[in-house]
Amino acid sequence: MRRLVTLSLGALLATAALAGEATAISIATNGGSASATATATGSSRSLAVAGATRGGRAVANSDAIGTGGGFADSRAVATADRGVALSNSTADARAALGGIAVADSESIAAAIGGLAVSNSDARADGVWYGTAHSRSTSTALSRYGTAVSESQAVSRGVWGGRAVSDSDAQSSTTGGWSVSRTNVLSDARYHARAEANGIGISASGQLRRSDAVVRAESRAERGARGRSEAVVIRVR
Repeated sequence: MRRLVTLSLGALLATAALAGEATAISIATNGGSASATATATGSSRSLAVAGATRGGRAVANSDAIGTGGGFADSRAVATADRGVALSNSTADARAALGGIAVADSESIAAAIGGLAVSNSDARADGVWYGTAHSRSTSTALSRYGTAVSESQAVSRGVWGGRAVSDSDAQSSTTGGWSVSRTNVLSDARYHARAEANGIGISASGQLRRSDAVVRAESRAERGARGRSEAVVIRVR
């Protein structure tokens, strides 16, 4: 379930000229409640899927914004079986004055008799021939417990700079509490290059709590190169 849709950078750039496309799907059975909302602005694609059964509640919200030549792809999925699943995904790509921006965000929340909350946010800004690429993935899986996952990737490329951010947060539990938060930032200016990657994985068992907090930040200016990577894995 980690990647609902696999997209290459080439595919993203090839479709950057497309108009907004939004798809929302909700399915509820056996007393379940499901809500899906998808919005797309500019050159973007947005997908929201929610499914609930046996009294479960699932909510999926997806928002994609691509302006000035930027392209955004957002996907949110929530499934609940007697539990509650909340999934929110935002992809925001803004380009101006010859810049290139690509934002890819995916959020998945699944619950069986528990609570699963997943939030994913990818933002990219490319200005003055700068290039920015952001990818954020968040996954929360709960079985009679509470799982919370939050991922954010922010990239800024200015004056020919190239910035790349990749953020991944995963949280899972069986009868316990699990929290994963990952925040990644890259900022490149004046023909510099900055890359930042962050991975946070949290897993817990019966009546146990696990927390994984990750922050990776890279900044570069005037032809320099910067790279940062951070990984946290907590299993209890």
